[in-house]
Amino acid sequence: MKNLILFGPPGSGKGTQAAKIIEKFALVHISTGDLFRYEMSNDTPLGQQAKAFMAKGELVPDSVTIAMLRNKVDAHPDAKGFIFDGFPRTITQAQALDALLSEQGSAIHALIALQVEDAEIVERIKKRGVTSGRTDDTNEAIVRNRIDVYKSETTPVYDYYAQQQKSHSIHGVGEIDEIFELISGVVESL
Repeated sequence: MKNLILFGPPGSGKGTQAAKIIEKFALVHISTGDLFRYEMSNDTPLGQQAKAFMAKGELVPDSVTIAMLRNKVDAHPDAKGFIFDGFPRTITQAQALDALLSEQGSAIHALIALQVEDAEIVERIKKRGVTSGRTDDTNEAIVRNRIDVYKSETTPVYDYYAQQQKSHSIHGVGEIDEIFELISGVVESL
């Protein structure tokens, strides 16, 4: 079993690379955004809890998010591994994820972070904004704020796993297949 965390700022190509990782290594993709949408649209008890917090303008507590992750992991007992996308974003969440996987007799094997310079990210997202219809993709101030939030949230998590010698930084600029080969090298070395 190989469990990965994929990090990358908005516009880093994380979605593209995640799809390639999933296809090559047959991992189950766990996106917290997808989990929230699923639980809420299906009006599950966890979805109802999440909606109640969000209706009050509050963040959904980690305990609810971890319970959703647990359900997803439990639903795939024969998985070859998981790729976590959008989680964990804090050290507390990383510790909770480690505890959940430990209960399953597993662990995070690698955190892979796609590194892309801010100027490149801004250009990629602005280009995407032309076709995505998302106005937040065309506003450079908003894009730069998203980059800053990403850095402030993920740097401590990267460092947390680096202390366990599990963090890997991949240069995320170049040909998609070349970047994927670098990522594959990390995954195959686990």
